[in-house]
Amino acid sequence: MDAEWNLVGLFSPGIAVIGDVLFALVLTWGIITPVHLGWRALTRPIERRAWMRLLARVDQGQTPSRLDRLVQYWLNARARFAWRLSQARRSPTVAVQQGLRGGLPVTAVLIALNPIWGFSWYFNTENWATEVWARWAEHRTDTWREQMVYAVRERYRDTNTLDSQLFQIAPKEIAAGADFSILVIGDPGEGDASQHILRDRFIEVGQRPEVKFLVVASDVIYPAGAMKDYEEKFYLPFKGFTKPIYAILGNHDWYDALEGFTANFLEPEAARAALRARRATDHGLTTTTESRINQMIEETARLREAYGVWTGGQRAPYFRVDTAHFVLIAVDTGILRRVDAEQLRWLRAALEQPKGKFKMVILGHPLFAAGYYQGAGDEPFAAIHQLLHEHAVKVVMAGNTHDFEFYKEVDQAPGQSRPMQHFVNGGGGAYLSIGATLDWPKQVPTADSAFYPRTDAVLAKLDRQTPPWKWPLWLWMKQLGAWPSAPEALASVFDFNRAPFFQSFVEVRVEGSANAVRLLLYGANGRLRWHDLPVYGHVIPDRQDARAFVEFGFPLAPADTNLRP
Repeated sequence: MDAEWNLVGLFSPGIAVIGDVLFALVLTWGIITPVHLGWRALTRPIERRAWMRLLARVDQGQTPSRLDRLVQYWLNARARFAWRLSQARRSPTVAVQQGLRGGLPVTAVLIALNPIWGFSWYFNTENWATEVWARWAEHRTDTWREQMVYAVRERYRDTNTLDSQLFQIAPKEIAAGADFSILVIGDPGEGDASQHILRDRFIEVGQRPEVKFLVVASDVIYPAGAMKDYEEKFYLPFKGFTKPIYAILGNHDWYDALEGFTANFLEPEAARAALRARRATDHGLTTTTESRINQMIEETARLREAYGVWTGGQRAPYFRVDTAHFVLIAVDTGILRRVDAEQLRWLRAALEQPKGKFKMVILGHPLFAAGYYQGAGDEPFAAIHQLLHEHAVKVVMAGNTHDFEFYKEVDQAPGQSRPMQHFVNGGGGAYLSIGATLDWPKQVPTADSAFYPRTDAVLAKLDRQTPPWKWPLWLWMKQLGAWPSAPEALASVFDFNRAPFFQSFVEVRVEGSANAVRLLLYGANGRLRWHDLPVYGHVIPDRQDARAFVEFGFPLAPADTNLRP
């Protein structure tokens, strides 16, 4: 593993080793030993006859033959196994020792063969370590975020910045009401071919003058948001995109206590104040010293200049873009799909202030994904959903799930029908989520829905590219629906970085001149067409057929509103 001189970087190898040890014990006592015992039970009659024959030859004083020596070796090995098993039953210490002796070599071989097998998210010690950071960070996220934001507010108190504008970003040329576009790409930070396949496409689109900035929606860096991964997994893939880049973080970005994200996307003074506050919140029990904070901020400045990538324009892990007729609100839902009290206060204000404007919200997690409503049984997340309904939000977008999905939800308010359009936009580079594609439910919570890629396209790719040793698992998924697991849980097993690729991103066009907001869907080879998506209900606009480009359109303002500033 590539260790670093910080808390996460120093402990991750240790956590990974502990994972290796536990995995070795599970292999020995959960798989290897039961199989061995089953084989012994099947071959016990042969063992008895072999002992009788060998002892009879000894009693007769006969010289053992070469075959007798082989049989004797086999019998002695079985006896040694029985003796070790007897010792392990009487002593937990011996059980652990024997478990490691038998399981560690197999574990080492499995991990060494991982690049061949392609189980990139399972037999990967660094990913095992991130599971520990996830459990640690999920209970600290709200506290960290709240204290970091308080510190930023205090830092800017004397700059004559209004509280309502502190977390507002204002890219040039959009506030006056001119037509403009935003690119939104979700979950890009894998750093492999699945991320790079979209690079030429969004750089090409980003060169158009109407495109003003790009938003990364969730999981900027895998697996743990570490500063050490930003050059390879962010700056290199985005080199050539010269417009501002903002980001709403995902759960993986929290695993390093938000160090990498803060240093790269917040203004330097905001980043410094936030990181100091997070250190104080942890009572100084961290390797994030003042020297390390300065080092990260300086390294970020170097990377920005070296790669020509524009970041560092926001002051918090959430923000708002307010234009003449359109408002974009980005919300950090952390690891557990919730917001702290301070962000909730900010979110309410951000939703209430732009009266009559078109509201689009980007969340860290989708409210609908893989054909299911994600707020069921999750009261804090459902409360965010209800808040968006109360303020008539038109479009809700999120990453986290690694594909493209669309849901049209109709809120039956008294006397009117107010649709809310939901977009899963997480196909920006991580392994493809195949839960929707392979296991789309018979009953979806919204009448109108769609997803990308098509089921037949994914089946064709996996039939062609799945190697022989994965066919049992692939048939299990394809024929049995991956029971008792789920396709989504096993998606990374079939992460084949070979064409065809099914990654995607979205362009949001805000056109005051046409009173329209249009969302355009791009794939690896350009704009996608409706025949690339399975569509349910009334999703394709009237007077369009399956050959038309995918486009979701909404009126920017009611017909009687004068959009001219």
